[in-house]
Amino acid sequence: MSLPPPNILWIVTTQWRAQACGYAGDPNARTPHLDALAAQSVNYTQAVTPHPFGPFARAAMLTGVPSPANGVRDYFDPLPAAAHTIARELTGRGYTTGFFGKWHLGRRDPGAPLVGDVHARTVVPPGARGGFETWEGFESGFLLNDPWLHGSRLGLPQRFPGYQSDVVCERAAAWWGGTRPWFAVVSVESPHPPYDAPAAGVATRDPREIALPANVPRGGEAEARARRELAGYYAHIEATDRAIGRKLLPGVPGNTVVVFTSVHGDMHGAHGLFRKGWPQEESVRVPLLVRVPGERPRRDAAMVSLLDLPAMTRAWATGEPPVPARSHRLISMPSVVALPHQCDRVWRGVRTATRKLVVDEGGRPWLFYDLSRDPLEIENLAADAARAAEITALRVRAGL
Repeated sequence: MSLPPPNILWIVTTQWRAQACGYAGDPNARTPHLDALAAQSVNYTQAVTPHPFGPFARAAMLTGVPSPANGVRDYFDPLPAAAHTIARELTGRGYTTGFFGKWHLGRRDPGAPLVGDVHARTVVPPGARGGFETWEGFESGFLLNDPWLHGSRLGLPQRFPGYQSDVVCERAAAWWGGTRPWFAVVSVESPHPPYDAPAAGVATRDPREIALPANVPRGGEAEARARRELAGYYAHIEATDRAIGRKLLPGVPGNTVVVFTSVHGDMHGAHGLFRKGWPQEESVRVPLLVRVPGERPRRDAAMVSLLDLPAMTRAWATGEPPVPARSHRLISMPSVVALPHQCDRVWRGVRTATRKLVVDEGGRPWLFYDLSRDPLEIENLAADAARAAEITALRVRAGL
């Protein structure tokens, strides 16, 4: 007799880079609950985001189609109402579907402040919620405390006191159940800026005690800023790990596939750069844990992208064979987001387990790293004549 389809839970964070977890060896990260989840999961150690910026990555993650082909080219583009999302796919297969938390795919006012109540209270109409049967969230606003939520069970925006990750996890955990299998996305903004926002009682670290990687320049403003921001960043990581571990996971039924990831990372001073949109590892590498009932925990170095999540989810729901392993995954930024400190150009690239090649909008090689020898990407080999043939072969292979 075949087993019933599993429940499927995606836990999606924002700006949480792959290396910023205790199980990944980061001495700054206090993530006991995620460490415990990692010990039960497939840990995709080479996972990347297809686009290291929120709306582009979210649209790709929900549709399995990269930006801009999914309809999101600009930072303020909404996800097209008719987009074929994994929520619509699973609804058609008998699942009940729910979304909780940050959406960041609705129609927003480009002239309004990005941080604050205006975007936090922007209403996402039912027809623009990606086909989720239950939708309870907020557009954006970066209010890590006392968020505004609206949606299926709430109507117009209401303010909920407390730390955003706690609130969203609690609301989601109260939803699942019933006789049908369910698919839920729990989406939190943390550890996104503002990094100095209160973190549910977790004390901000002493910036002097933050351990920095060697690719953060020392002795200047980049180091000082990185230490200041990371002091708050790791506090929000600890607070959100606690919310996931104490308020969300304890009530998850045993027949549930659990995914933990992030839409992108943050440079945090690496190479003197900050924020996201950049093609370097701190921006494009993301954590990806997948706990599948009955599957053996392991570290897996296969090339996996958030773009693969819909196909992976479909396979879990239907019992079809898993997504075949790939030798490389594409990464890109389809447009320049005109916000401070973000990447200043359009680019396309490819990442393998040992190499990364990035070309500019005109197709000229911009960055080439030998990750096997240089994981911190200290030496750009794009102009190295001895690497020209290798670069050309990789461009042909990836279609760049």
